Amino acid sequence: MTGRVTGAAAALADELPSWVTLLRAPNPGPMTLDGTNTWVLRAAPGEPAVVVDPGPADEEHLAAVAAHGPVGFVLITHGHPDHTEGSARLHELLGGAHVLAADPAHTIGGEPLTESGERFGGSGLEIRLLDTPGHTADSVCFLVEHGDERVVLTGDTILGRGTTVVAHPDGHLGDYLTSLELLSTYRGIPALPGHGPALADCGAAADFYLAHRRARLDQVRSAVAAGATTAPEVVERVYADVDRSLKWAAEWSVRAQLEYLGVDPRESGAGGAELKQP
Repeated sequence: MTGRVTGAAAALADELPSWVTLLRAPNPGPMTLDGTNTWVLRAAPGEPAVVVDPGPADEEHLAAVAAHGPVGFVLITHGHPDHTEGSARLHELLGGAHVLAADPAHTIGGEPLTESGERFGGSGLEIRLLDTPGHTADSVCFLVEHGDERVVLTGDTILGRGTTVVAHPDGHLGDYLTSLELLSTYRGIPALPGHGPALADCGAAADFYLAHRRARLDQVRSAVAAGATTAPEVVERVYADVDRSLKWAAEWSVRAQLEYLGVDPRESGAGGAELKQP
């Protein structure tokens, strides 16, 4: 979900590392931008690769991913269908390669990813799990190192273009801001997002997102002070230029913002919204 911000949050990466391949799924749309990015990471020819986010259940796309075998295992950044719908089929095509996710519902053949900072990998790649909830409760990122090169796989926590939605009630804005603060420490490291182009600097992109979110919170405070009493009313004031077909997604973020601010929106519209004091 891009909202009013439609450009990149940081400079685009000039090129991908030689050990990174992008396979973009054919599912473009307002919520998926150019389509879901499936990333294939391989340290050297013949070594088992790591696949990040299988994408939708599109047979041609999944066959193209499987053609990059051998694959050691598959990682999931979060459980939204545009990232996971093809997981079971890819698991079959790869001869049973484990699919690892934070949510057990999206884990196939292995153990769920549960320990932030956990390191795993092999075959020349070192991977560290970064627990980054907020977009969804199960959102994670992956710091991947190969020699002296590093990348961060950001899923939908940071997109290559525009800003992401906080998918309330599963997503939580306080968690999301904390996750962005964590990602802001990865300075000068390329970000490989779930949608859109790769970015040159994960830390700079996280800084941009943090500034954007804080500005949005100020706008929501102003909307409530001006008399907005429901999430749809806040959307009309703060997200006025969002396409009407995406207003439902904007409402997700607004509900997360209101919850973060301690605002009790009176859905009946009566009595005004109450800004709770900490």
